[in-house]
Amino acid sequence: MEPAANYQCDVLVVGSGAAGLTTALQLADTLKVTVLSKSALTEGSTFYAQGGIAAVFDKNDSIESHIEDTLVAGAGLCDPAAVKFTTENARDSLQWLIDAGVGFDKVESDGQSPTYHLNREGGHSHRRILHAADATGRAVQTTLQEQVLKHPNITVLERYNAVDLITGQHIGADPGCYGAYIWNRMEEQVETIAANFVVLATGGASKVYQYTSNPDIASGDGIAMAWRAGCSIANMEFNQFHPTCLFHPNAQSFLLTEALRGEGAVLKRPDGSRFMPDFHELAELAPRDVVARAIDYEMKRLGADCMFLSISHKPKEFIEQHFPTIMDKCLSLGIDMSSETIPVVPAAHYTCGGVRTDLHAQTDVPNLYAVGEVACTGLHGANRMASNSLLECLVFARAAAKDILAKQSSKAPQTHLPSWDESQVSNSDEEVVIQHNWHELRLFMWDYVGIVRTTKRLERALHRIELLQREIHDYYANFRVSNNLLELRNLVQVAELIVRSALERKESRGLHYTLDYPKTMEKAEPTVLTPSH
Repeated sequence: MEPAANYQCDVLVVGSGAAGLTTALQLADTLKVTVLSKSALTEGSTFYAQGGIAAVFDKNDSIESHIEDTLVAGAGLCDPAAVKFTTENARDSLQWLIDAGVGFDKVESDGQSPTYHLNREGGHSHRRILHAADATGRAVQTTLQEQVLKHPNITVLERYNAVDLITGQHIGADPGCYGAYIWNRMEEQVETIAANFVVLATGGASKVYQYTSNPDIASGDGIAMAWRAGCSIANMEFNQFHPTCLFHPNAQSFLLTEALRGEGAVLKRPDGSRFMPDFHELAELAPRDVVARAIDYEMKRLGADCMFLSISHKPKEFIEQHFPTIMDKCLSLGIDMSSETIPVVPAAHYTCGGVRTDLHAQTDVPNLYAVGEVACTGLHGANRMASNSLLECLVFARAAAKDILAKQSSKAPQTHLPSWDESQVSNSDEEVVIQHNWHELRLFMWDYVGIVRTTKRLERALHRIELLQREIHDYYANFRVSNNLLELRNLVQVAELIVRSALERKESRGLHYTLDYPKTMEKAEPTVLTPSH
């Protein structure tokens, strides 16, 4: 008999952002939940999200309008059922957050009920973005985190990476997910955790690119693990680039929220002239894919390192009230946004595709769910609508929890799981090689698989990826697991899925432009990859 697992629970949630914590809280009154966080609890994309959460709160707005705006932004590739499901469940999900204590900004009202200050962001036809100044993600993360940490049925394991999912194939059981191998970063060893259900809430894969607005943990690990476990993947060729990230050697691609443009900020060339009116009738309020491509185009046309964003025509008090975090960040770098322009570049921001799920967040593998940016629900299509991402986390976390509660039984988890075999490996003294490979991957993905693509560039990238995979396999076979090796292994796997998906798409759609196929096909079809194993 295999040894007992190091840990066991009813539900394992991998990831500690809005999607993971919401799922845990929705389940914990009934089931024992373990939340796995590969860094500190706060160190996810949610914490750094400046924009807000979209939902219809204005009497002059409608769900139908939210649906239409989302479909337009998705460039024909959205699944209408997923869009309808998300928008119809938006208000209830937001109300749950409000009841949990998230302090969204309000405005004075004569009515008895509070009236929320609603932002408008690119692509939205109405003001429908609930926000907490320009640090909405931080407000959501810290509120949910407080509740999770004090809940008696939730165990949090910080500084643990998931290595691989344990499926029926591993243990000679029925198809399904039975737990995971996890990397204890403190003890530097692989352990096992047994669970009746596993929820992937690991975020996206933007770290595959050289420039990204996301933290280092956005390495696509959930997507890679799900693929290795037998899940299909959809629309991985679509990575949304945030149009405006602060361009500064010390800024680490700090994201500048779209709400700046929503409140009147304009984009300028180095000579001070505006360019967005040349690209779209909505100018700076155009969908973000239009804005990102316009900035990229002007940078390449002029040979400029960056473009500039200006809101200095607004009163200083207005800027301080609405964008205090951004103002402080800029001031720390010697930029006074109340009187100066801000240098900006597009940066990889959001993975539009991911693990294929249904409206219950269920993947192809029984008892395995994917929630948030790791998943491809069909909501985003070829481009994510601003502020629909945190909304998707909430709606599908609640849907996953509802499905799990409906399927739960009294049976205990399969606790005897095969141990991770490290009997034939040794410690590597060449960690620097991993770092070199990491940098090489991110650089050629930026050069060959960015906003504008060609078949030749994609084929060149795929060749480089295959060489890296062989090298990693040699490492993986000969050396003990390390954090850097895990991250690189997952990044390279995700890079392969992105490139193979891009090669499958014989058209230009959304943000991405393919020089070999400049036209958009009449009918949009998802790109679905299915593992052969």
